Amino acid sequence: MPEVLNCSNIVVRRGSRHLVDHVDWVVNEGERWVILGPNGAGKTTLMLVCSGRMFPTSGQVQLLGQELGKTDMADLKPLIGWASSAMMNDIPPSERVGDVVLTGAYSVSGRWREQYESTDVIRAASLMYAWGLSHLAQRTFGTLSEGERKRTCIARALMSNPELLLLDEPGAGLDLGGREDLVTRMSQLAHDTDEPTQILITHHVEEIPTGFTHALLMRDGKIVTQGLIDDVITGPWLTATFGLPIRVSRVGQRYLAMRDE
Repeated sequence: MPEVLNCSNIVVRRGSRHLVDHVDWVVNEGERWVILGPNGAGKTTLMLVCSGRMFPTSGQVQLLGQELGKTDMADLKPLIGWASSAMMNDIPPSERVGDVVLTGAYSVSGRWREQYESTDVIRAASLMYAWGLSHLAQRTFGTLSEGERKRTCIARALMSNPELLLLDEPGAGLDLGGREDLVTRMSQLAHDTDEPTQILITHHVEEIPTGFTHALLMRDGKIVTQGLIDDVITGPWLTATFGLPIRVSRVGQRYLAMRDE
């Protein structure tokens, strides 16, 4: 199975602090990975490196067959879908939802003078339908609810038909209904073998969509463990990661976690 991402001995250092500390990690085509860990574990920093938005202090990153630092990121950027809360802040509040999604075809924000093919317009409409946004196409981004904004950003991230999709805490700030709607749609995406390789950051095992295949747990910039999801999302490994006794159970194909008294 072809490698989509290969991190070899990655270090990200700021002053004397290691945000990511000697990480080795390989993601293969078609896999669906979830990254969990406490605040400050290094999850988002690792994701920024994996997206080419940050270069490591040391180590080597092979991304879609190209080595970071030795390739033109302008060529790689359209192949990497990215959705995060920080990215939402870069979208003009006055931009129409339909344009937020459409401009993802060229990874730009805001309509300028770029021209779009009819296939782009059709794909944007299809993605808005899939993510429950069709009725919001003429609304401005700043008027959306948190769940609507999150779904808009994921649709935008998929617009360029990427080979790798990175989602940084898409469930953060959502109420129960919004979270469950999002997890259902992400589960459909994960089960579709035509969709890109996916990496998801979350703090909560309840937000792991069905169809995810692998998990990576981080603490203090280091990998605690990684591997097949059923081998990793367990009480002992989550206990080691979060520093308190955790019990894990399953309801159908979903995970639940709570403190083990």
